[in-house]
Amino acid sequence: MTNSPFSIPLVHNAIDIMTPFLLAGIGGLFTELAGMLNIALEGLILTGAFFSIVFAAATGNLFLGILLGLLCAMALAYMFGAITLYMRANVFITGLATNLFASGFTIVLAYHLFKTKGVIQFPGIPKLPALVVPPLLQRIPVVGDILFGHNVIIYVTWAIVLLSALVIYRTPFGLRLRGTGLNAKTIVSLGLNPRRYQLAGILISGLTCGLAGAMLSVELAAFVPEISSGRGWIALVAIYLGNKTPWGIFVASFVFGMAESISNYAQGSIRVPVEFILALPYVFTVVAMILYSIFRYVRSSRG
Repeated sequence: MTNSPFSIPLVHNAIDIMTPFLLAGIGGLFTELAGMLNIALEGLILTGAFFSIVFAAATGNLFLGILLGLLCAMALAYMFGAITLYMRANVFITGLATNLFASGFTIVLAYHLFKTKGVIQFPGIPKLPALVVPPLLQRIPVVGDILFGHNVIIYVTWAIVLLSALVIYRTPFGLRLRGTGLNAKTIVSLGLNPRRYQLAGILISGLTCGLAGAMLSVELAAFVPEISSGRGWIALVAIYLGNKTPWGIFVASFVFGMAESISNYAQGSIRVPVEFILALPYVFTVVAMILYSIFRYVRSSRG
């Protein structure tokens, strides 16, 4: 990358940071539109992070490792969905149990496999490739520095956002998915099973959250316990701040990415307690939800 003003690397870093939020948020959107609040996003991210890097190290193949990690995250998502939809368990309790299970299971498995409950480093795994673009594009002022030079998962994520918008608003599946959330009885009257669309939404969330987790661990070439660090919860906030649309979630995720990027920069340049700086993204999340609630209340009052 060329020499750039302070703001350009800050935005470039924010794009990296926002990607796990965006992936988890898009997955959570599918379940939200199907009428289910998916609070298991955190556990799905953690599962994808652990198994992606473990399988990548075991096979020596980054693509295969990530693929197997996604399948593990989808398997946990299926378990969450089956227990909720077919065994009639409470969705909130099951979601919390899924998060707790992922947290405990990854730690226990890490100890049995690597004899440690702390950070596990994998220095030999391949690095995430960056998207190769013509040098002419890289030299475009500002835009070239911000949009190019990221790893391939980031560009795959943008494609997922576009594909999600097309699926949700331009396909029969998307229409029926939204219909399930709005009025499941209508879907039943058409001879369709609403639970199938809800389960499909949960499996999609497992796929996208697994990819979010894979990016976190593979970029570090290490697995850190609780590496998800609340990203699943922030993704839930992004769904509502983004007005339950793919493009709105994109914008909300970028805002959260900028908040964390500024927090990372501030640690080395502003003389305030580190604990306060690290808490900035979460403080911002709480403030954003409060403002969103006020906005909804005012709008409903006027309506």
